[in-house]
Amino acid sequence: MNLPNCITLIRVLLVPLFAIFVLEGDYPDAFLVFAAAGVSDGLDGFLARVLHQKTKFGAVLDPIADKALLITAFVMLAVVGLIPSWLTVLVVSRDVIIMAGIGILMFSQHDVTIRPSYLSKATTLMQLVTVAFALGHQHLPMLLPLGQPLLVVTAGLTLLSGGHYIAVGFKMLGEQGNGAGMARKGEQPRK
Repeated sequence: MNLPNCITLIRVLLVPLFAIFVLEGDYPDAFLVFAAAGVSDGLDGFLARVLHQKTKFGAVLDPIADKALLITAFVMLAVVGLIPSWLTVLVVSRDVIIMAGIGILMFSQHDVTIRPSYLSKATTLMQLVTVAFALGHQHLPMLLPLGQPLLVVTAGLTLLSGGHYIAVGFKMLGEQGNGAGMARKGEQPRK
């Protein structure tokens, strides 16, 4: 296992530690773990590129680590009342729908390459900012007025991004349906 993959694996292992800190009300330590996981996310990708150590394992593990951290963060913060439950349901539902869509595409023999769109990257960024805000807003009371707009923007981007992925998935399924088993104009359908 190369260094970037080890860093990604450490990020996965930070997820339960983050959850424990949140459940115990130790938000400063939860914030530090969350920040360390965020730094490790940038670091593993940077090292994989610079050291020419990109692997299929890393390409699969990295988004799993990211989703595990974000979903755990939203669920734990909703449990303790720092993030509204409705936003957590929205974030988790989007990811479940995306994963189900990938499964359907793979099952229907599509070659699925996971490349996040700019909208998806913006959504992830706002979700990360929302978690950081929830963990740290009590230490920076001047930021409290930003809380509601932040939730609205995060929810809006989550909905838009989810809708975008659903549209792309249906388009891919439609392309297969139009091309597979269909006769071209002027040809007899195959039996």
